[in-house]
Amino acid sequence: MEREVNNPTISTPLIQVCEDNGPENGTEISHGRSEILEEIKKQLWLAGPLISVSLLIYSLQMISVMFVGHLGELSLSGASMATSFASVTGFSLLMGLSSALETLSGQAYGAKQYHMLGIHMQRAMFVLLIVSIPLAVIWANTRSILTFFGQDAAISAEAGQYARFMIPCLFAYGLLQCFIRFLQTQNIVFPMMLSCGITTLIHITLCWILVLKSGLGNRGAALANSISYWINVLFLGLYVKFSSSCAKSWTGFSKESLRNIPTFLKLAIPSAVMVCLEMWSFEMMVLLSGLLPNPELETSVLSICLNTAATVWMIPFGLSGAVSTRVSNELGAGHPDAARLAVRVVLVMAIIEGLLVGLVLILIRNIWGYAFSNELEVIKYVAIMMPILAVSNFLDGLQCVLSGNARGCGWQKIGAYVNLGSYYLVGIPSAVLLAFVFHIRGKGLWLGIICALVVQVLSLFTITIRTNWEQEAKKATERVYDSKIPVDIVS
Repeated sequence: MEREVNNPTISTPLIQVCEDNGPENGTEISHGRSEILEEIKKQLWLAGPLISVSLLIYSLQMISVMFVGHLGELSLSGASMATSFASVTGFSLLMGLSSALETLSGQAYGAKQYHMLGIHMQRAMFVLLIVSIPLAVIWANTRSILTFFGQDAAISAEAGQYARFMIPCLFAYGLLQCFIRFLQTQNIVFPMMLSCGITTLIHITLCWILVLKSGLGNRGAALANSISYWINVLFLGLYVKFSSSCAKSWTGFSKESLRNIPTFLKLAIPSAVMVCLEMWSFEMMVLLSGLLPNPELETSVLSICLNTAATVWMIPFGLSGAVSTRVSNELGAGHPDAARLAVRVVLVMAIIEGLLVGLVLILIRNIWGYAFSNELEVIKYVAIMMPILAVSNFLDGLQCVLSGNARGCGWQKIGAYVNLGSYYLVGIPSAVLLAFVFHIRGKGLWLGIICALVVQVLSLFTITIRTNWEQEAKKATERVYDSKIPVDIVS
């Protein structure tokens, strides 16, 4: 659903300056401080478990690849390629589609229309399961697709075999993302962390049995992924079914979830585009690195940087989920001032987090490469890249929380346009120019990403500070009750 940026002359600014006008104003400042501290507590209470959930889900794929690495170089290459292919063609799309629930369910929860959360989740599950069917066909033909694009035949065969055994993951992953959004928008985060933690422990055992003991090899790792995702779905499904925390929001399966699907898609499709455009651009950097002189070195270093960036990105991603929930809840409840405060607080938190993580990355730059390689050339190159990575992480954290605010408000279509312009009109062309024309090589590719992040942050920040929060609260109320109409008609 397209959102418009409101006239700044009639909007309430994101950043306000308080002037000291005497005792009354002193009371207002004191009250403001208590509100700020309360908002910080709420966001940290949400963000901490969400960071853990993201890391634990991300770790399942990493653990599988680590076990496969003990089988030999070919198996490792195939599993790594299949994992990357699965992320680009499946997981990113499903995660993006499910992000529409952050707007719909979050605002419905704020408006105390609790039963609508279950309807929205069922609707999302139905759509994601349907979408997973053509994606499963693509995964079944992974070998042919990779061979068509010129990848090594032996690696393509290994990747194709791995991807076929990963197909059950698709359907489980879509359901898992829906459960996560359903619980997240109700501020129920610790059960998710517990479920993901237990699943990860089970997954390690499964990998040990299926990869190293059963003789299945890399197929065992892919099968372990599928089983683990379904175990996580089962845990969360049982919690939603039997927990008193979800008694109001989950009232059982309903045929009403099959209605109003176009309304869901109006947010889900831009959400998916918004997520995919960004994730695909980072994967494209690794592919482009293969065209540089000394491609083995460049690809290795860019892959290390990408894995490092993906890991530390989980921190602002948790903050992003927290602010999305806080903004959507408060707008749905008709509290525009609280939504504005949530954005102010998360921006300050993201700046502090970005500076601290950036400092750590710079301090460990000379030793970080040893975690991935024993080659001195790779280690020195990684040390050169780490300060650049620190800058990109800082900017990525800012855009991440601003994107979370966009999802909370329902600005997915604007976010999709911003990402398209930032990464594909600025970022990738800049990366190609710096890497291949000015011969800055891998550094040039990552500097291109930084150019994209600068444009993305400036665009989203400009939109945010010009927002009329009172009007956004009214739009949230309209959205909640518009989606509720079919239920009222039936009842």
